[in-house]
Amino acid sequence: MQPRFASVDERRLFQRFIARFPAKFKDSRSDFGEEVVLRDASAQGARLSTTETLFLDDHVIVEVELPDGKPSLVLRGRVVWKHSLNEKNWDVGMQFPEPQLTRLSRLFEVTHPSPHDLPAN
Repeated sequence: MQPRFASVDERRLFQRFIARFPAKFKDSRSDFGEEVVLRDASAQGARLSTTETLFLDDHVIVEVELPDGKPSLVLRGRVVWKHSLNEKNWDVGMQFPEPQLTRLSRLFEVTHPSPHDLPAN
């Protein structure tokens, strides 16, 4: 009998949700969305698409521009996986050093508005 390994989804403690927003690396001269885009997130990490070449265990700081009119959301973490989309674009998995429940609640609110925030029909 073959040993069964848990899939990433089975090991995940916090649900990942789609959150596509322009981002940039901290202190970058590039505009939001020019080199980095947030693709999805959970309290433990995020997936980014980037044109920057990153390496496993690189520590990164990403600023995410949200449509709530507040200052950009700052996420800190390390690269735990990367996947080449083509010769110039990468999907990168970023793991936070500890769960970011409070910080990510702001991101969740702009992707999942509560019913009282929705326009009346």
